[in-house]
Amino acid sequence: MPPRSAPRRARRVRMTGAERREQLIAVARGLFADKGIDGTSVEEIAAVAEVSKPVVYEHFGGKDALYAVVVDREVTTLLDGIGAALAKEGRSREVLEQATLAFLDYIEGHTEGFRILARGSAAGEYATLLGDVASRVEQVLRTEFQRRDLDPRTAQPYAQALVGMVAMTGQWWLDNSRWGRKPDVAAHLVNLAWNGLRGLEARPSLASRP
Repeated sequence: MPPRSAPRRARRVRMTGAERREQLIAVARGLFADKGIDGTSVEEIAAVAEVSKPVVYEHFGGKDALYAVVVDREVTTLLDGIGAALAKEGRSREVLEQATLAFLDYIEGHTEGFRILARGSAAGEYATLLGDVASRVEQVLRTEFQRRDLDPRTAQPYAQALVGMVAMTGQWWLDNSRWGRKPDVAAHLVNLAWNGLRGLEARPSLASRP
């Protein structure tokens, strides 16, 4: 009986430059979400991707540049989703509901990206991102305020408050997803926001103000 030949080792498929770049971004995204930029090294990114360190430097020049690419992609993804929701035709409440769901969709579908944006070195980018979202929400509120004979200039702080409320609740929900389903969370957020907006006073003042 002839001797059995040794099993052949599987050939590693050679990636194109574009494929390798995408692989490194995906690997780095997971590590940045788990450990943050300071807790992640180029050596670790290379090891998980099964490449040498020079390959990482060849594609991105270093860890900071790779981190910037990851953050930029996440910002674009979130803004595109919320922007599309706010651009839809419909009543103000429907637009608010769709924008809230879009934000929660991102948190649920891009959990690693959201953790990157909300933590560490990306906190500055996240604050800028929320400000951009608030500016878009402000335009929706201005229309609603004008319809209700309220000063449209006051839409700005309300927009900031609404976006902050959704962002903070979304972050809480990410760590407490057993509390309820995404539509339920969105419904409660819109309930507070809309029913509060419905009863707005034209010239509010503090009851305890001297």
